[in-house]
Amino acid sequence: MPSSALSVTLVSKSTIFPDQTSNLGDLKLSVSDLPMLSCHYIQKGCLFTRPPISVDSLVSLLKQSLSKTLSFFPPLAGRLYTDQNGYIHITCNDGGVEFYHATCTSLFIRDVIGPLDVPQIVKKFFCFDKKVSYQGHFKPIMAVQVTELGDGVFIGCSVNHAVTDGTSFWNFFNTFAEICRKGNNNNNNQRIGKIARQPDFSRDSVLISSAILRVPEGGPKVTFNENEPLRERIFNFSREAILELKAEVNKKKEEILINGNFNAVEILGKQRNDKYHNDNGKNWLFKTTAPVSNMAEISSFQSLCALLWRAVTRARKLPSSKTTTFRMAVNCRHRLNPKLDPLYFGNAIQSIPTYASAGDVTSRDLRWCAEQLNKSVRAHNDETVRRFVKEWEKDPRCFPLGNFDGASMTMGSSPRFPMYDNDFGWGRPLAVRSGGANKFDGKISAFPGREGNGSVDLEVVLAPETMAGIESDLEFIHYVSSN
Repeated sequence: MPSSALSVTLVSKSTIFPDQTSNLGDLKLSVSDLPMLSCHYIQKGCLFTRPPISVDSLVSLLKQSLSKTLSFFPPLAGRLYTDQNGYIHITCNDGGVEFYHATCTSLFIRDVIGPLDVPQIVKKFFCFDKKVSYQGHFKPIMAVQVTELGDGVFIGCSVNHAVTDGTSFWNFFNTFAEICRKGNNNNNNQRIGKIARQPDFSRDSVLISSAILRVPEGGPKVTFNENEPLRERIFNFSREAILELKAEVNKKKEEILINGNFNAVEILGKQRNDKYHNDNGKNWLFKTTAPVSNMAEISSFQSLCALLWRAVTRARKLPSSKTTTFRMAVNCRHRLNPKLDPLYFGNAIQSIPTYASAGDVTSRDLRWCAEQLNKSVRAHNDETVRRFVKEWEKDPRCFPLGNFDGASMTMGSSPRFPMYDNDFGWGRPLAVRSGGANKFDGKISAFPGREGNGSVDLEVVLAPETMAGIESDLEFIHYVSSN
């Protein structure tokens, strides 16, 4: 039965409170939190095989474990409030989170992960659909939904984006799984005294500002069209494909040797018509190779982003003079001096734009595109983070998420997030999926591949005609692994 003909049925809804009273004070939203007030709640979750316990036992176990987990993450059980001066805070008032138990037993694991496009019904595995983060003033900051499938379960979390970024989200999710696993193996009535990764709730960095974000009556709205026609696919890149791609982008002196000798014929054959390597027709081969060995090392992820940037730009058939934008969300915790705690709770991200004309992106080589991204990331140091903060303070505003000119892409999430470490007691996830939140033409999310070892999955959301274009793009598809 096609997923479009299926429905998810709500079985029960309840409010879960922390099992211990919070003594954490109010937390002021930072200059990294406040721009997210116009974004949807984050919606991420994991697909599992069916556990070897009854559904009633599973729901009870998850509720108890969630209650214990919330005691270590008091902000998630709180609410937003705006004080008389206009500053927005999280009040850790133990207001609780919503818990939904739903069922769709005519849907099977193969129906979720088998189709080429992500089935629309996956969006029904999450609650708080299209809820804007500002509504955390009136609604819970988080909700959890467990959905029974015919042969599996999906555990999905919807969390206010003005309260968490990906790092904080997955720390919560990992802890939830850890506590559930311990409760599944032991007595779940025992109080948990310590967790592996205790979040840091400090609010004493440069991100905490005296600037006030003025919001319109009724709160900010999302800045993109929530109803535009889109396709969504998960493209898998194996470890071997990633290594091949990185090697291609980072071709160095030692990589153009064969049995210790220059493969001059191959090199000249590949680059004789490349104006960026031909030096006005002169033979560059026998010049010094020092510049080659001094080139910046391009990361695997930057190489992958460059590959997608080129493919999407080609598929969009933009005029060569059109400026394209590739945005990457970067973690600022280690970029600041002094550094933030790696487990700092909240948003500590900034969006780095890289600009290039469509003509340059499509006519120059993969290395060139990757270099532009690499330069942007390397330049984003403590000084740059602080400059971004000062610029925002001059003009406090919500983040304009979307593809406003038809030539933009936004990369979110990270293949470094420990998404497959979420063992609730009966095994690792089979897949990671997201809901309908914050999706528009050009929105990309990076996940680690389930097999690990450097494999990557890209969740790609594009206009239908653009998706069709990258599906037939030979350079891009060369590196895509078959599902």
